Amino acid sequence: MQTTSTPTHCPYCALQCGMNLSPLPSGGVEVTERVDFPVNRGALCGKGRTAPAVLSSRVRLTSPLVRSEGTLVPATWDEALDRIAAGLGRTRTEHGPDACGVFGGGGLTNEKAYALGKFARIVLGTSQIDYNGRFCMSSAAAAGMKAFGLDRGLPFPLEDIPRTGCVILVGSNLAETMPPSLRYLTELKENGGTLIVVDPRRTRTAEQADLHLAPRPGTDLALALGLLHLIVAEGRTDEAYIAERTSGWEEARAAAMAHWPEYVERITGVSVPQLREAVRLFCEPESAMVLTARGPEQQSKGTDTVGAWINLCLATGRAGRPLSGYGCLTGQGNGQGGREHGQKADQLPGYRKLVDPEARRHVAEVWGVDPDSLPGPGRSAYELLDALGSDIRALLLMGSNPVVSAPRAAHIEDRIRSLDFLAVADVVLSETAALADVVLPVTQWAEETGTTTNLEGRVLLRRQAITPPEGVHSDLHVLHELTARLGAEKGLEKGFPTDPEEVFEELRRASAGGPADYSGITYRRLAEENGVFWPCPADGPTGHDPGDGEDASLDVLPDDPSTDTAVHPGTPRLFLDRFATEDGRARFVPVSHRAIAEEPDDEYPVLLTTGRVVAQYQSGAQTRRVEELNAAAPGPFVELHPRLAERLGAAEGDPVAVVSRRGRAVAPARITSSIRPDTVFMPFHWPGEGRANTLTNPALDPTSRMPEFKACAVRVEAVRS
Repeated sequence: MQTTSTPTHCPYCALQCGMNLSPLPSGGVEVTERVDFPVNRGALCGKGRTAPAVLSSRVRLTSPLVRSEGTLVPATWDEALDRIAAGLGRTRTEHGPDACGVFGGGGLTNEKAYALGKFARIVLGTSQIDYNGRFCMSSAAAAGMKAFGLDRGLPFPLEDIPRTGCVILVGSNLAETMPPSLRYLTELKENGGTLIVVDPRRTRTAEQADLHLAPRPGTDLALALGLLHLIVAEGRTDEAYIAERTSGWEEARAAAMAHWPEYVERITGVSVPQLREAVRLFCEPESAMVLTARGPEQQSKGTDTVGAWINLCLATGRAGRPLSGYGCLTGQGNGQGGREHGQKADQLPGYRKLVDPEARRHVAEVWGVDPDSLPGPGRSAYELLDALGSDIRALLLMGSNPVVSAPRAAHIEDRIRSLDFLAVADVVLSETAALADVVLPVTQWAEETGTTTNLEGRVLLRRQAITPPEGVHSDLHVLHELTARLGAEKGLEKGFPTDPEEVFEELRRASAGGPADYSGITYRRLAEENGVFWPCPADGPTGHDPGDGEDASLDVLPDDPSTDTAVHPGTPRLFLDRFATEDGRARFVPVSHRAIAEEPDDEYPVLLTTGRVVAQYQSGAQTRRVEELNAAAPGPFVELHPRLAERLGAAEGDPVAVVSRRGRAVAPARITSSIRPDTVFMPFHWPGEGRANTLTNPALDPTSRMPEFKACAVRVEAVRS
């Protein structure tokens, strides 16, 4: 038995906390502290600490399953793979390649995401691929591309946060979604900095704030515009910075000035004195940051909303400067890397645009195919799911559970049930996998090696610590075997190796020269350096300006200790010299407030917003199988204000129904004055009658195609026995 611990990373959120896995005499592993990893410095939340529980054969899949007479029954791998190849091949032959859909996940490693995108485009020949990361930070990505010419969750490492002067945290409850990161906000305050939290609920994170702004859900755009109006009116703009490093200010300023404070107060419910205090706290220090999360992003105007917060940073000279900037707190474990390398409908590896002829040429050359053979952009995630059973007749799904996680979930469940053929590769029998024709049991974090990219843009190496159970194979094995069955006549299976390092070496070449350039990153470097920040080209600089706070010892790294060959040190801090636009300037984007897609009315007078709780994760497919986590968070609930509860005649724990135009959910009442009287909150981790996403609105942002998870009109009813 192995006796030494294996350094690796947590399988859950985008912090990708470092941990050690140590073998147990009875079998399996236990999590121990890994204090050398700078992101969490040994700290772990309950989910990370209990992650090995999902490795147990009692809760995870260990055999392929195929549907026989309406029931899923065990099968051999050959039988299961043959059925998938037959289902996809028949659909492709009878209805064309775009009748085959592929849906991925933000928890897949970079190697898996890369191989899945390649499989969709050159084996199936389909344009219909997207992933659940579309539901994560796509609005922030779109806004970042517009403003900066590049999208990376944080353009600086987390270690910079405690050293800035002020942080505005918009729509994030870090204390519950990423508990180890809360120390950065605590250290910020210990260092004399201030924290402003924007959230319609007084969460555990908001309780730490120097100033808590509680806007009506869906009005974050108006709030940001009102703050910018005051910054201009009070003469707090950085005119020299605006002139030297930006473009488009006049139009953005004019749009903001239409949002005077009293008007914004009426829209948001945030008082004018609070608006003025937020401006003072943000503008007085030399440095400041704005960090957004799903609150402002999961809206039908999420791109504009994030753009307004970016404009706030640009107008005050708080971007592309040390200890300042805009950043997005990515949610899923590999939400960043998952879209950089080909799962997203419109992107090729290296964050290249699928419509760019040069990008197509480069990637096609790496793949050994004709650029003209690559399909164009396909549908976004919700649109792809909505097309199931009609335009898309067969679906291959990896690492996602849309029956619980998609908006308008009952409708999406119906669409999935209407498919001619569904194959799912997953660790557990999720609610979506239970509907499949074929289910494949695949390896998980501790049983495989691969890379992920955390919210800082730090590429990390997850190391295999244990041998997977007999009968369990990796997703890379699945794609290799399916390619052997579907593309053998072209010899395509040679391009789908099962060794993750071999896949990563190809990914390096495919990403070379792209915005997300990984070509200078190797498994050896990742192991030795605790991760490497992209972009990291293969050709290293002869010198490097490390920027404020960056370790100057990383100036030049030898690729081989016996030579003087310089390699790129990676880029912890972006934009210090120029932005990634053609002229090097950041772009202001003029935006104006508009209402949410579905405002309350007499029939549906209350707003619903959704989110997470500390003991569960995403659709709960894995965490709901951990006894300790279920004891802490056993089921859904409806958080409502005492005044609303009194009108309903509902007491704490009473079942209440939340009804939208899309369906009805029932869960116990949790009565608290920490939420606005016009708003209710539900966590989205559970299926069944308490499924929050039965209610949510799939209205899409026109740019990012993000659904409006965070605000929809509902009514709340007491459930009488």
